Amino acid sequence: MSKGNLEFHNVTFIYETAADPVFEGLTAEFPPGWTGVIGANGSGKTTLLRLACGLLKPDKGNIVAPAGAIYCPQRTDDPPERLADLLEATDAAGCTLRGQLNIAPDWADRWPTLSHGERKRAQIATALWQEPSVLAVDEPTNHIDRDARQLLAGTLQGYRGVGLLVSHDRDLLDMLAARCLLIEPDQVLVRPGGYTRAFEQARADADQARAAYRQTKKNLRRIEREHAARRHEAAQQDRKRSKRKIAKGDSDAREKIDRARVSGKDGVAGRKQSQMQGRLDQTRETLSGLRVPRKVSLGITLRGEVAPRNSLLDLPAGQIPLGGDRVLHYPPLRIAPTDRIGLAGPNGGGKSTLVRHILANLSLPAGKVVYLPQEIERVEGERILREVRALPPAVLGDVMTVVSCLDSDPQRVLATDEPSPGEVRKILLALGMTRQPWLIVMDEPTNHLDLPSIECMEAALRECESALLLVSHDRRFLGQLTTTCWRFGQGADETDTAVTIEHTAGENNDK
Repeated sequence: MSKGNLEFHNVTFIYETAADPVFEGLTAEFPPGWTGVIGANGSGKTTLLRLACGLLKPDKGNIVAPAGAIYCPQRTDDPPERLADLLEATDAAGCTLRGQLNIAPDWADRWPTLSHGERKRAQIATALWQEPSVLAVDEPTNHIDRDARQLLAGTLQGYRGVGLLVSHDRDLLDMLAARCLLIEPDQVLVRPGGYTRAFEQARADADQARAAYRQTKKNLRRIEREHAARRHEAAQQDRKRSKRKIAKGDSDAREKIDRARVSGKDGVAGRKQSQMQGRLDQTRETLSGLRVPRKVSLGITLRGEVAPRNSLLDLPAGQIPLGGDRVLHYPPLRIAPTDRIGLAGPNGGGKSTLVRHILANLSLPAGKVVYLPQEIERVEGERILREVRALPPAVLGDVMTVVSCLDSDPQRVLATDEPSPGEVRKILLALGMTRQPWLIVMDEPTNHLDLPSIECMEAALRECESALLLVSHDRRFLGQLTTTCWRFGQGADETDTAVTIEHTAGENNDK
């Protein structure tokens, strides 16, 4: 494994279908160790990782990288190329990774039936087993339960090459990243430390820049007033030393003006005005060169309503096959119009399977359920984008306004041929907001979303009057929004999963 740095030198990159470049003149250096890559959905995080791994070529500039790079994408549609090799490997590294991340020997054969969390673990393990010099990982903890997240974080911590980490997982960034690269609309910044330290420094720098701008603008107004006063004084002096209004016979007055001119006293006001003009020009130049970070006010409203009925779902106890010999057993399940329910448990426990079963057994009017699935396949994301483009202008405007409020550029989203997973989720959320649902069902809603959007969605869901059914491994997310937990755990038989209902505050772990 090479210990060399990864270097971007004046890199510019633009997609063929885009009007503006994703990066322009980007220069950055990435030493061995983990660098967190943070920015809004669509800001270029994934593009940066693909450039680093040679999957994209810059339009200008060059990238210097040690040989051997692997990119782990957000999506897990297809198994990694060398998964079968990892499953058959007898070396210590392969055996350790399979054990650490609980990877079963038949996963290559039954990839379509694996949960997205299981797929993600296999993807990361296969990449680490190859010991790349550059490892670019895009949202590694998406779909990962708490135990697997801890194992994965410990494994990634031992990586010694150049690591690029895109993640909305604040704890993971704080644990792994020695520095963070912050992608903002008009610049790219590198700050030391993980997410917490980097953002504290970025906020402090932004506050300092705004304070400097305000002070410079205040100085400019003062200098403009002084300049106006000096100009007025100089004009008065010009009138006083003029001989045009002096009578021809008034030799004393003419002599007095001549003496002032010879001594230079008559030009004092003019020189002061000239000096003040120099200060004015300099201050204006300083002000124009100051960059003031923009403050983005994010906020959306989910226009849900309480259903005018006693129950949204009354499902008798039953069981659902999970593949192979595994079975999910569930008790009688009821969703009332004001319920806020969280589903928690390990990967592969059947949470998404139960959600799909519930959706199939709902008897609600059309448009009264908003569903955000755990994962949206690439083809489906492209289809959703085509449908959005075909919406009537007024509806399209409403949808894109919500996307903008979630910190993504609507024009860039509409112009792309392949929207990012986070952008697709924002579009689906925006489409759902055009209705007044009785029930909102979200399966891992924080996956793929940038951090500001997650916080924005949390605030909107807190105020929403609809019933909520939320699947998440994010304890903080469930803790803020739910009051009942449907927990998935070991059943009576070791091949079974059983659901238990806990009427408690939602801040539950997902073991």
